[in-house]
Amino acid sequence: MEKGKIKVTAENIFPIIKKFLYSYNEIFLRELISNAVDACVKIKTLANLGKLNITVNKLEIEVKVDKDNKLLIIEDNGIGMTREEVNKYINQIAFSSAEEFIKKYKTEDAIIGHFGLGFYSSFLVSDKVELYTKSYKKGIPSVHWICDGTPNFRLRYAKKEKRGTVILLHLNENSKEFLEDYKILELLKRYGRFLPIPIKFNNKIVNNTQPLWKKNSLEIKEKEYRSFYRELFPDILDDPLLWIHLNIEHPFKLTGILYFSKVTNPMDLKKNKIHLYQNQVFVTEHSEGIVPDFLTVLKGVIDSPDIPLNVSRSHIKSNITLTQIYNYITRKIADRLTKMFLKDRKSFENKWQNIKLIIEYGMISEPRFYEKSKAFALYSDINGKYFLFKEFLEKIKKKQKSKNNKIICFYATNLDEQNIYIENVLQKGYKVLLLDSQLTVHLIQKLETDIKNLTFVRVDSQNLDNIFMDKKCTNLTQQEKNILKKEIGKNIDKKKFKLKFENLNENFLPFLINIPEFIRRINEINFMRNLKEKKYYNLVVNTNHKIIKRILREKKKEIKKKLIRDSLDFILLCHNLLKGKNKNRLIKRILDLL
Repeated sequence: MEKGKIKVTAENIFPIIKKFLYSYNEIFLRELISNAVDACVKIKTLANLGKLNITVNKLEIEVKVDKDNKLLIIEDNGIGMTREEVNKYINQIAFSSAEEFIKKYKTEDAIIGHFGLGFYSSFLVSDKVELYTKSYKKGIPSVHWICDGTPNFRLRYAKKEKRGTVILLHLNENSKEFLEDYKILELLKRYGRFLPIPIKFNNKIVNNTQPLWKKNSLEIKEKEYRSFYRELFPDILDDPLLWIHLNIEHPFKLTGILYFSKVTNPMDLKKNKIHLYQNQVFVTEHSEGIVPDFLTVLKGVIDSPDIPLNVSRSHIKSNITLTQIYNYITRKIADRLTKMFLKDRKSFENKWQNIKLIIEYGMISEPRFYEKSKAFALYSDINGKYFLFKEFLEKIKKKQKSKNNKIICFYATNLDEQNIYIENVLQKGYKVLLLDSQLTVHLIQKLETDIKNLTFVRVDSQNLDNIFMDKKCTNLTQQEKNILKKEIGKNIDKKKFKLKFENLNENFLPFLINIPEFIRRINEINFMRNLKEKKYYNLVVNTNHKIIKRILREKKKEIKKKLIRDSLDFILLCHNLLKGKNKNRLIKRILDLL
């Protein structure tokens, strides 16, 4: 029997062990199963290259639990190892057999291990590890390796007859959970769900060796995409609206499928539904830094040999390939959406309401995506007709020009609450967009920054005439203004309302309430940041309205008071600013008149 000490060949490996392996003990099963997959892929590669004079039978990995002896067993019928190879690849930490195999045979087959480290993750859960292995090479005896977690090992010849490797983990007291079938099945489903070699547990194959993203998109039917979505996310009830199949070979390899599902509320923007894989080995659900932030709310899978098994923020920032992947995914999504729009605009419009929140998020957060989105991002007018923004701009750029030569884009955020203001804009022949998403304020600021001389104005933010022509003097004397200020001031909170007098259409309302565009945008941004909203309103007195004229003529104080109170309460109610007792009193007054 040979005895010796394990050699550590590592300059950069120990930081990985400390930061990754020791903080995540269940990872051991992923590492050992991945090694078993590599062993099977290697023998398959040699067979395909004609390097073998033996027949390669059905390749398979089996995981078994022996509760009585506190053993977890992982067995494969892959390439196996000779005594010399055990010394080289097991007794020297961080010496990768996978790396050497790829260099020697220049294979393009997916080999997972590149660090020569994963095997030692077995000591996270084991007091002792045994390895039985027999090489595919004829006439070479099998080997038995034993280690108790110290640098000391024992190595001897064994009587294993079949090609491949068997690993016996003598689980420690803190790892008894890995003797439970449900736990092992959970980990196999998590980490090995789509590995390319069949994995048997309790006499059942538990993985899908041919996941849909590995197939040619031209050969996949819509039904298969929907079925795979259900396989990935069995707990999600809604069907996907659309999907994008990713496939690139250069300058890096990447495949995957990303699904768009219905999102109409920021609360639906749940992340961690994109599963990252490296050569079909599950890595993580946390795709930040690899996938653009706005796309992390999509669902699906991304598989690339360039995604490290240990994904850390510092690694992402310094990894050029991961940056390329990030940019590729952004471009690919935008290009695919453009093709969908051009191919069937009507179908795209029908889906828009359910995906626009994701697209708008991308437009305001990713400059590259914003530029490409101009070819497919839609904007609806108040009648439900969709436009590209350049199409809508073409319709308004001549007629809706302010006195300061700005193109005015009117918009509403709520058709019901802002109806009277919308009608006022429409009567003057202007066009109005419906921008009702929670990201509207950020989106319009992005557009204003991008397009010269463009200004967005919400329909209820100011008097239209003041936008397009010089402000008219009111038809009131200073004395009349003072009377109105005094009487109206008794019915409003002067800290919240600023009184203004304007010559408006006599058929419009006696009072109007608006929030200056700038103040309202700040309030909306603060609301999204959970900051305190600034309560500030303009109370506009329409000096042309008959009720205002009647208030000035009325001699009886009680009637004057009632006219002001009823008119003000009505407009406050329209803006949801009438609360509590005041609201109840208005309702009672209306009921008394019936």
